[in-house]
Amino acid sequence: MTASEPDTFSAQDAPEFAPAQFVRWFREVAPYVHAFRGKTFVVAFGGELVSDGALNALIQDLSLLTALGVKLVLVHGSRPQVNEQLKLKGYDMQFGRGIEPTSPEALECAKEAAGEIRLDIEAAFSQGLPNTPMSHAQVRVISGNFVTARPVGVIDGVDYQHTGAVRKMDLDAIKSILNQSSIVLLSPLGFSPTGEAFNLAMEDLATHMAVALRAEKLIFLTRDHTIHDADGSVDTELAREDADALLASASLDEDTASFLEHASKAVKRGVARAHLVSYTQDGSVLLEIFTHDGVGTMVVEDTLDDLRPATIDDVGAIVQLIDPLEADGTLVPRGRAVVEREFERFTVLEHDGVIYGCVQLNPYPEEKMAEMACLIVHPEWQGSGEGELLLRHTESRARAMGLKRLFVLTTRTSHWFIKRGFVQGGISDLPKERQTIYNRSRNSLVFIKKL
Repeated sequence: MTASEPDTFSAQDAPEFAPAQFVRWFREVAPYVHAFRGKTFVVAFGGELVSDGALNALIQDLSLLTALGVKLVLVHGSRPQVNEQLKLKGYDMQFGRGIEPTSPEALECAKEAAGEIRLDIEAAFSQGLPNTPMSHAQVRVISGNFVTARPVGVIDGVDYQHTGAVRKMDLDAIKSILNQSSIVLLSPLGFSPTGEAFNLAMEDLATHMAVALRAEKLIFLTRDHTIHDADGSVDTELAREDADALLASASLDEDTASFLEHASKAVKRGVARAHLVSYTQDGSVLLEIFTHDGVGTMVVEDTLDDLRPATIDDVGAIVQLIDPLEADGTLVPRGRAVVEREFERFTVLEHDGVIYGCVQLNPYPEEKMAEMACLIVHPEWQGSGEGELLLRHTESRARAMGLKRLFVLTTRTSHWFIKRGFVQGGISDLPKERQTIYNRSRNSLVFIKKL
């Protein structure tokens, strides 16, 4: 590869033979493969994905996930297909995003639509032509009466008839299927002990399933209902508390608000990560799972009870955290007076009145950059992700300020930052103001991350 030739390409534009990119990418995804093997993902999508012709590409990507040891539960919707059936049969009603009554006629349309989509999904997983992504896949898809439902009933005088809500799920059967490396497929229908069928909301069913299985991920595939920053870029990580605040602001469209509400609910009830991902981008599921920043919006449960802005009263505790690292040369000495002067730039981790971690954010607005300094977790508290928490929080703060890059100077912990998406730079990459006070005698390495 020549010096002028780019070494990174999109899947569509890459030349047939690009070994450097292939090898680098394969190495970069290895940690994710190890981390997610044996974990359960619930992947949910509406009927829009099917009608837009995106099903086949998705099935190929999901087949790859199963080959890598991920346990998959698929939950599909069918709203556009049901509405099309209603229209063809001459009925006036159409289903929207909210809960609406399901008449016997509409229920029959829902059954037809769900059956058709289920067969399409099973057929797609049964592909096996040579020289295609599904060659030798042999993926088993199992669906059944796993969901017990109850009627929504009468609300404010309105009888919702065959509209239902999840009552319980046959988790033993579902887990048994997943442990056999098969995929569980759920249609948006549930059944009562009396043999009645009920129309369920795909989003609600997927959320219940992810919570019940304590899934590692709940992934909603949508047309384009991710969360965007002020500049129009995708907000790739959102703390649940921030997601709830965004929902309370009533600034989102109805579809996006619905998906975000269910993602927040899932995370609040124990799902590790919930994602909103656009299916319009080819390979978006793989990009979301196997790249550091992903391409969608991920909702996480930051332990915000332990994380807060520093006050002047925290200066003594911060100095105690910093002192040992200054003594062994890991940090440049700064003294208590400097910490007192800059305490408002610190965030601290506190539990039961004990400050056990801190981080400092120094913005350089003109260059759209910020320095992350003094990222410290007390040795007795290390190993449980507190450093990751401080890093994510700092990245979120920097993004909220409209900054585009985060940099660190380090002499001892370069590998930790490299593993988290930082790339080595040079002194000339620093903001001009920061270059003038760079301590050349320490010879600190510069690492930069795009936000």
